[in-house]
Amino acid sequence: MVIIVMGVTGSGKTTVGEALAASMGCTFFDADTFHSAANKAKMSSGIPLTDDDRWPWLAAIRAQIDRLLEAGDSGVFGCSALKAAYRRVLGEDDPHVRFVYLHGSEALLAERLRHRVGHFMNPALLASQLATLEEPQNAIRIEVALPLAAQVRDIRRALSLDT
Repeated sequence: MVIIVMGVTGSGKTTVGEALAASMGCTFFDADTFHSAANKAKMSSGIPLTDDDRWPWLAAIRAQIDRLLEAGDSGVFGCSALKAAYRRVLGEDDPHVRFVYLHGSEALLAERLRHRVGHFMNPALLASQLATLEEPQNAIRIEVALPLAAQVRDIRRALSLDT
């Protein structure tokens, strides 16, 4: 199984994804590492990515998902996956790929970003990401205001990983 922990910047994709992967004994993949240097430079400068910027990035992530599934391995990815079209590329219709949507209020997300250091994503892009976000209809929805342990517990329960 591949789990994609999705949401806008500041929602906790990396933190939740790493904790979930650790609880499952599998590898965590940060989708940001699949971005080109040009994409990272744009985001650092506060310039939103276009779909043309994102397609090669999504294809690279999907290639890694395919490698995992072909090997019979599990993995957790932290990936914004803001649009339905992006989720289709990543495997929304694949029964071995599940999406977890980290949802939070704009105020909470902005507060988190004010305290984040060492990340290339410009906090000014939160509004752009929220405007781009097409909330998924078939994902496990997790509220980011919950403590981390509760988020991981709720994801595991929803995926029937504790049976």
